[in-house]
Amino acid sequence: MEAIVPELAPRYKRRLKRLAKNTTDHKLATRYLIVLNLAEARSATDTAQSLGVSRSTVYRVASRFRECGEVGLIDRREENGPDKLNERYLAILSDVVESSPLEHGWTRPTWTREMLVETMTRKTGTTVHASTMSRALGRIGARRGRPKPTVECPWSKRAKNKRLRELERLRETLPADEVLVYEDEVDVHLNPKIGLDWMVKGQQKEVVTPGQNQKRYLAGALDAETGELIWVESNHKNSMLFIQLLWELHLRYPDAKKIHVILDNYSIHHTEQVKRTLVTADGRQFMLHFLPPYCPDNNKIERMWQDLHANVTRNHHCSTMEELMRSTRNYLQRRNKETLAASNSNSDTVAVPQLRSVI
Repeated sequence: MEAIVPELAPRYKRRLKRLAKNTTDHKLATRYLIVLNLAEARSATDTAQSLGVSRSTVYRVASRFRECGEVGLIDRREENGPDKLNERYLAILSDVVESSPLEHGWTRPTWTREMLVETMTRKTGTTVHASTMSRALGRIGARRGRPKPTVECPWSKRAKNKRLRELERLRETLPADEVLVYEDEVDVHLNPKIGLDWMVKGQQKEVVTPGQNQKRYLAGALDAETGELIWVESNHKNSMLFIQLLWELHLRYPDAKKIHVILDNYSIHHTEQVKRTLVTADGRQFMLHFLPPYCPDNNKIERMWQDLHANVTRNHHCSTMEELMRSTRNYLQRRNKETLAASNSNSDTVAVPQLRSVI
């Protein structure tokens, strides 16, 4: 039998409509609309579908309205006392979620709602249900994500921060006749990197892999001022790839007195071949500035490579390395064009430098 409500006078219907429109409580407004829909002789099923609620909710609201009238629509949870998820509770929960369970005496390294409930009970004296913990996590903006693997820098925090401040000062005080770039290498694999993607219910997308993997390597330099990327390509990831990039920078910036290169401590950057390349035939110098070990987030070109993987290599459908490299070049060239256009949008004269890549 469909849920029904008593017949309502037109004046009373107008009152409920006004209350539904003016209340800031979305759930209360929905309860008003449920009663109004039922009063118009709509079925519980139609009411539930039009308002996006369950049929059981419609029946429950109708029953409360029949028993208590308009008062029965008010949220009864106010009788439970003060809201447990107050500002203090949520602030402590945020700190707990940010930390590891191991820091709170647990042997499991990842959080569950039940573990959070018990930990918060110990810290605040307030016990909530696991479903309430879900609401609390939503209110602090917590999400389930995939942690990023990282290696801790062996330097002391003081030494690490000192080096990073020096590099930032170099960028801020760079003379007009010198250039600063961020350098790094990236691998391009014919076997696709597998990444997250949206799928409809019941679907699991497939990424066809060639089986026999092939690799190409890019060495890139990101101009700290313009955001332009200069890169070279090779079949091998060695010192010659890096030297190839230095020579490309030499050609790309013919008027630069010095070219400063911020880079990581990868072994190919430290060879005797590289040392002999740092002073060019015309007397200009390359100055290599090494980041603290294991600090990829401080190398601004890393974001460029992340975007490359997201837009080209992850879940790609290329069947040959040549096709994949064409997609890679097209993306980088398009990205350079957009970046340079944006950086010159406020200039009267727009001079777009020639894009360079060397294989």
